[in-house]
Amino acid sequence: MPYAHKNGSLELTSGHMPYIRFGTGPRPLVMLPGLGDGLRSVKGTALPMAFAYRAFAKAFTVYAFSRITDLPPGYTTRNMARDQAEAMDRLEIGRADVIGISMGGMIAQHLAIDFPEKVGKLVLTVTASRPNPILTASIREWVSLAREGDHTGLMESNLRRIYSQDYYRKNKWLVPILGKLTKPRSYDRFFIQAEACRTHDACAHLCRIQSPTLVVGGGLDNTLGGEASLEIANRIPGARLQMYPFMGHGLYEEAGDFNRRILDFLESEGDWEEE
Repeated sequence: MPYAHKNGSLELTSGHMPYIRFGTGPRPLVMLPGLGDGLRSVKGTALPMAFAYRAFAKAFTVYAFSRITDLPPGYTTRNMARDQAEAMDRLEIGRADVIGISMGGMIAQHLAIDFPEKVGKLVLTVTASRPNPILTASIREWVSLAREGDHTGLMESNLRRIYSQDYYRKNKWLVPILGKLTKPRSYDRFFIQAEACRTHDACAHLCRIQSPTLVVGGGLDNTLGGEASLEIANRIPGARLQMYPFMGHGLYEEAGDFNRRILDFLESEGDWEEE
């Protein structure tokens, strides 16, 4: 089976959580996706994800987790981190390296703060530790479009805010197609996750993170701002910072060297120690 991929699900105390797994390496790696999870979970994406991140498949067994399916109103990024810790326990993952992208990075911050024994190395990509005007404006715009049922407008705004201008110009023809094919039955999960992003605040506790940390940011991030990455790197003891000064929020897809840089960090600084 290519990349030893698997689509799975877990029954947690708080609800049902979809996840995927791929790779055959000895080290566990957890990936936490962004706010897009509110529109579509990782369910059924094991093979395309395995292909996209195939560079990790030899050194790691990679897990990507959605948030629980039925999110209650008021659920926070800290609640989601607690769910993530339980999911790791259910899969007998004692400790893993963790990559959090955007909202996934917010959850990863709380995971590293509240459950330090579960996090080896930590990669926080295009994320924020607390609300800021750019993040608030992005969330407000997306929620407004979703409440109006304008999914095509939501996809256009998403493409415009997340990706570079060049990428937007080349791919904006896809917006009407995405607007028709990707509209969810309900925006409930999206609204709850969007509010969790808008109210996320772990800034004062970043100094408690013990994991070797790489912070990756984009200087032209129109979703939450490049300054958010600088702030995180300054507050986590010993954190490394990798800025892409001319890239935006979607650098994890646009930067050709992104996977290689992350892999280099995860494989550097000594050997992995089993618990």
